Amino acid sequence: FTAAALLPVLGFLIGLMKGATLGGAVPAILFNTPGTPDSLLTTFDGYPMAKNGQAGKALRVAHLSCVSGDTFSDLVLISCAPFLAVFVEKYLDYPEKAALIVLAMAFIAAVVGASVIKGLLSAMFGMFCATIGTGEDATPRLSFGIDALAGGFPLIAAVLGVLIMGEIFQAIEDLARSSREDKVMPSVKQHGDNRLHFSDVRKLMPTIGVSALIGTIIGALPGIGSTLAATLGYTAGQKMNKGPIPFGKGAMQGVAATEAANSAVSGSNLIPVLSLGIPGNVAAVFILLAMESIGGLNPGPNVFRLTPGTINPEAVMVFGLFTLMMLANLLNWTIGGAFMRGLGVMQHIPPRVLMPIVLLVTLTAIYVQEGKMVSVYVAIGFGAIGYLMRKLQISVLPFVIAYILADDFERTIRQAFAVSGADPWFLVKSPIALGFLVSAVLVAVFLGRNPIGKAVVQHADKD
Repeated sequence: FTAAALLPVLGFLIGLMKGATLGGAVPAILFNTPGTPDSLLTTFDGYPMAKNGQAGKALRVAHLSCVSGDTFSDLVLISCAPFLAVFVEKYLDYPEKAALIVLAMAFIAAVVGASVIKGLLSAMFGMFCATIGTGEDATPRLSFGIDALAGGFPLIAAVLGVLIMGEIFQAIEDLARSSREDKVMPSVKQHGDNRLHFSDVRKLMPTIGVSALIGTIIGALPGIGSTLAATLGYTAGQKMNKGPIPFGKGAMQGVAATEAANSAVSGSNLIPVLSLGIPGNVAAVFILLAMESIGGLNPGPNVFRLTPGTINPEAVMVFGLFTLMMLANLLNWTIGGAFMRGLGVMQHIPPRVLMPIVLLVTLTAIYVQEGKMVSVYVAIGFGAIGYLMRKLQISVLPFVIAYILADDFERTIRQAFAVSGADPWFLVKSPIALGFLVSAVLVAVFLGRNPIGKAVVQHADKD
């Protein structure tokens, strides 16, 4: 691959991300089965609407809310990311950037999953695995004389192994344990007026606006993700609801609140990626992987640096990415809604058919990218690690993000240490860096008492 291939690949990933967000509502409404975890709350009102003969209307509400929230979030990204990058470039030097990575990792470890201890262990294990290979000083570390490990584990193989192969292994176990036949999805029939009128849109807009704002704010915080955004959006919509139909009984506002909030995360979660080089969720991880493996764009404050008389090719690439995001929104506005109903048939594909296809595509992609069979073995090995982490209820996201950030963190620490004249206390001598480190401790302590991931599960169970 060359740098010229980056924008098409990013366009493909952006389309997948936005299409999955929109398509997740289809099985939630038609079959009472969320297509993604973020669509769980959509079932609370979407499926009752479908049972009442308003499946078409529920899909139209989901379409309007999802694309509206997504578009709003992208506009915030385009407006805020350059200013945040300028702030970081102006006020944060090597010690501050190193401390910021520590804060981001502590935040992600604290809010992902139900245990901050397990989150921290996952992040530290990811950092440890990333140290294997040749270090910045050209000294082999933990390679045990194996030539294949001299350069460390291939990034793509390790990340895809933990994220996808581990999930496939878990799905295979679930299939082996299940003795039931494939579930027959309930069918719904439409009757009455399923159109979305202007009066309906006017009633929905306050809920969509508030939920989109909530989702955008949540998305800008690394690690929290769209599940919490959907939960908070649904809660806010429930408090705002003044209609005759209560939430949970088929209220349009319930569908709108959930879909607007979880879709608004997709744009703002790229704010920390482009401004700081820190991914906040799985979708951002894959976008960052594309940038790392293909080249042509190194996310961070430098991508928005503009010098009179010169053209920054990375800035051109970023604004090309913004254009792709708005184009994807336009496609969702136009053809996305038309395809939503037809996408429901995908839910009927049994996992025993789908899993081998996903496995084949994943291993093929890893081999094509790395060109070595050892990368496939690495992916399978990391898949086993991801499977064991899931069995132990340890989130894999802190592991993946720590693995990706480890090289940048080590490089920044070394540069800060050198610039300070080999002062071992360089991190605490900077007030901003010290503030980041204290914040990291406070985040781990206070969020550890009531993890956000656990709160989301409890809220969903209660509803």
